[in-house]
Amino acid sequence: MKMFIDGKAVDSADGQTIEVTNPATGEVVDSVPAATAEDVARAVACAKAAQPKWNQVPVHERVELMMRFLELVERDKEKLARTLSDETGKPITEARAEIGNIPIAFKAFSERAKHLYDEVIPAGFETGQDKTVLITRREPLGVVAAVIPFNFPCDLFDQKVAPALLSGNSVIVKPSTDNPLTLCMLTALLGEAGVTPGAVQIVTGRGSVVGHELTSNPDVDLVTLTGSTEVGIETAEVCAKTLTHTALELGGNDAFIVLADADIDLATDELIWGRMYNTGQVCCASKRFLVHEDVVEEFTKKAVEKIGKLKRGMPADDDTQIGCLISEKAAIEVERQVNLTVEQGGKVILGGERDGAFYAPTVIVDVPKTADVAKDMEIFGPVVPIVTISSEEEAVEIANASMFGLCGCVFSADQKTCARVACALECGGAIINGASFYRSFEMPFGGYKYSGIGTEGVMSTFDEMTHTKSIVLKNIL
Repeated sequence: MKMFIDGKAVDSADGQTIEVTNPATGEVVDSVPAATAEDVARAVACAKAAQPKWNQVPVHERVELMMRFLELVERDKEKLARTLSDETGKPITEARAEIGNIPIAFKAFSERAKHLYDEVIPAGFETGQDKTVLITRREPLGVVAAVIPFNFPCDLFDQKVAPALLSGNSVIVKPSTDNPLTLCMLTALLGEAGVTPGAVQIVTGRGSVVGHELTSNPDVDLVTLTGSTEVGIETAEVCAKTLTHTALELGGNDAFIVLADADIDLATDELIWGRMYNTGQVCCASKRFLVHEDVVEEFTKKAVEKIGKLKRGMPADDDTQIGCLISEKAAIEVERQVNLTVEQGGKVILGGERDGAFYAPTVIVDVPKTADVAKDMEIFGPVVPIVTISSEEEAVEIANASMFGLCGCVFSADQKTCARVACALECGGAIINGASFYRSFEMPFGGYKYSGIGTEGVMSTFDEMTHTKSIVLKNIL
């Protein structure tokens, strides 16, 4: 598969490629170009040249092009889903669901774009401004670099590319080298739909080359990145040298709080959704389970029973519920983290085994609140570490002790208690009687502390991707 630059499918300048393998089988799915610094510079130059032309396309026509793109996605949806499953290792049912999200997102951003009206501050609303009218309007930033992770590549493509284009920016996609194929296909479909050549492009290759060249190029006006906190900090440091705008959605170690009066059946059902989906590779997955001592035994028993019933298998099979991790390297890291948690006092009562890129769903009990996983160690896999708590106050204290603050959740029969805990949690999203894995396209999604800067969603992304200009009609009246 090729990159998409200036409206054309292209190879890298030096012809080098990177193989993309199926993590479940080890088989090569395809290859992509290993872009050079020259390739990135060319893409940025094309994006800068195309952006004014694309910005001249009326909003209603941009929306029509997005709808044409959705027709092409519908045409190719099974091929897209199979490619996503093969290169990522996620169950085919989850891959189909992710492709199914594309029209939800693009339609929502399109509707919002059609209603981003200018605003007027009439004369007389401020002392001394009786004859002056002010108009505020949004204008595109220019060139947007969209750095997209492996875990939900299509969902994050939706969140970044749709609003970038609809607000008049050009956009360059930087996918993960682990699974860039589906995003290459989607970018080419936008070109097929009629988006101005150069206004949407994809450059494949190592982050050390492509990522660095994008973030350090002064002609890039915004870097919107979803990834690890470490990469986010490095990106912010590089972008600071050119005052490039950044929007960063980073790591999380979300607390899942279960109080004494919680509905345990509900809580354990939500655990399956909130921790096992995508084999636990979710930024806002619940990753620390803080369970009251009065119900910890019941919670643990039901969690083990429900997790044990999940169908593990090859991602391509329709009945598979748990697939593999993105790579064997990722599974080895999860294995290391589980072993460390055991060394620090935890006890594995379910799972704990690795087979290549597959890591068995795992439950660890008796995890002390001093363990790394109870604070800042983010396990990106299907692991449930349970910390026993004795009070609401202790749960909040443990939850807020983390350097992360992406999301969190609380389970209780008392809505006043839920509201109190939700307000006390230091995080960007607090879910009541549901897992922290909750992200609608409409909501502003983002975190506190080391979980990021800015928010993303239909309500807020256009603010991140546009300038606000004030036009002053001085003494017009």
